[in-house]
Amino acid sequence: MTNLVEALKTNILVGDGAMGTLLYEQGIDRCFEELNVTDPEKIVAAHVAYVEAGADVIQTNTYAANRMKLAKYQLDDQVLEINRAAVRLARKAAKQETFVLGTIGGIRSVQFEEVEIQEVQDVFLEQMKALVSEGVDGLLLETFYDLEEAKLAVSLARSLTDLPVIAHLSIAEIGVLQGGKLLEEAFAELEGLGADLVGINCRMGPYQMLRSLETVQLLDRAYYSAYPNASLPDYRDGRLYYHSNPEYFYEMGKRFVQQGVRLLGGCCGTTPEHVRAFAKVVKGLKPVVSKPVRLEIKETLSSTGQKTAREPLAEKVKKQPSIIVELDPPKNLAIDRFVEGAAALKNAGVDAVTMADNSLASPRVDNLALGAIIQQQVGARPLVHVTCRDRNLIGLQSHLMGLHALGMTDLLAITGDPTKVGDFPGATSVYDVTSFQLISLIKQLNEGISFSGKELGQKANFSVGAAFNPNGRHLERAVQRMEKKIEAGADYFMTQPIYNEKQIEDIYEATKHIEKPIYIGIMPLINGRNAEFLHNEVPGIKLTDQIRERMARAGEDRQKGEREGLAIAKSLLDVATHYFNGIYLITPFLRYGMTVDLTHYVKETHHQIRQPERSVQK
Repeated sequence: MTNLVEALKTNILVGDGAMGTLLYEQGIDRCFEELNVTDPEKIVAAHVAYVEAGADVIQTNTYAANRMKLAKYQLDDQVLEINRAAVRLARKAAKQETFVLGTIGGIRSVQFEEVEIQEVQDVFLEQMKALVSEGVDGLLLETFYDLEEAKLAVSLARSLTDLPVIAHLSIAEIGVLQGGKLLEEAFAELEGLGADLVGINCRMGPYQMLRSLETVQLLDRAYYSAYPNASLPDYRDGRLYYHSNPEYFYEMGKRFVQQGVRLLGGCCGTTPEHVRAFAKVVKGLKPVVSKPVRLEIKETLSSTGQKTAREPLAEKVKKQPSIIVELDPPKNLAIDRFVEGAAALKNAGVDAVTMADNSLASPRVDNLALGAIIQQQVGARPLVHVTCRDRNLIGLQSHLMGLHALGMTDLLAITGDPTKVGDFPGATSVYDVTSFQLISLIKQLNEGISFSGKELGQKANFSVGAAFNPNGRHLERAVQRMEKKIEAGADYFMTQPIYNEKQIEDIYEATKHIEKPIYIGIMPLINGRNAEFLHNEVPGIKLTDQIRERMARAGEDRQKGEREGLAIAKSLLDVATHYFNGIYLITPFLRYGMTVDLTHYVKETHHQIRQPERSVQK
């Protein structure tokens, strides 16, 4: 049989369409790859339908047949069995001249799951070896959102076999990958690693995919392939639907050939009818050897929209003592006291008023709205917390764009407490990204690039703070997380409240190599009950026995409790200001008078830089 790459030198071949679509239409809504061993005739029937429709190339039913994805169905011990069975089923349905490709799907998706690259490598190798050993005609690596992962997969495949390797990327915007990488550059990198065909699949219908291919030159060695979705999906009654449009595929198929595509198949929503339309298109056509390229006209990005003369907090705190104060947005619609508190703190000389994003998963007045109010009405500098919990990627980008439009450039990027601890435990936690990824994405906006890779017309100028929790059992692990956040782009850090003077010294010693400034969190206690609640019920906060005893002696007397709480906070501040320029005061229950008092204390007694010189990060 002729090698696939040899066949493509003089011919345009047709691939198959979606396996999942055919199975889904039959009411099957479980692990499709499991059917390779539990209901093989359904898989054979789907392959036969595509072969009879004119597919020259079919792919094994193994897109998600890797250990990591099969584990969701408790099938991770059947990787070899499922993959090998898939190859046999495809061979059973294929004609003598039909090419059978072993399909391997990407693992890292648009949801930015944290998957270590070593784990990905092991998973890919296991699946590749199973497919190659069973005798496929090539490997199809498809639906890769992450270029790093795609390059790894191509390199592994190339090191394992000399069979043809096809690499398909999935893109969110025309002509660019996530992060703004141009499709043409990505294709060239994959070709350089040994891919025989490069292309795009999924996410887009024919129109957007065609527009993307119009921006790329023909490659020196590798050929192009394209597997578009049937259309953009519609969502009705809990199910995804795609337009049935084979006639449209026929018209678009001609244009794909003109853009240099030599392998033309279908992805989500496509059926044998779509493949039949493509087969009709390519009959009698020969591959093009030159094509016009549509040059994208890129606008020169301005640095920022809303101009600000404010010095970034991360720079200011390196040169002089700096105080930021947290003031919780209210849980009700009465915001007068909050605004009064922000004004008092501004007058006391704090550098920023920071506002949580529905702390402890309890709904409060939106901190974006309050940030705009205190910025406009009292001239305070807002530092807005942004959590991963409440917004998907769309909502996160929209929220950040709104902050940019309002000129609020100081952010704290955090994960957010899970909803089960809050007022609505049945609410959904989103977590499309981790705090590390959120930091990186915010920094991407500073380059004028959206989460999906599209240019935004302007560069944002966000200064990004990150959380540092030194209250766990292993301080060194917390420091390692800091280092990881610095790699993601964090400009400075804010700690959880600390109630131990010795711990502040330990933090200094453990972070001497960290160049980024740290704001030490201090929250005054108000009574014994408050102290016990924080110690026993709030994650990330621990009090010493001595402090708990002092607050217990204060009882429920409000004035006595506040006096004792302030005395404890001032003792902690004496130590904190010796080692760190940054102080992060947290206001308890909108009692802003306490944090105003502590602000004055810091300014009156610790107005000079007193911290020992911190070594520069190497």
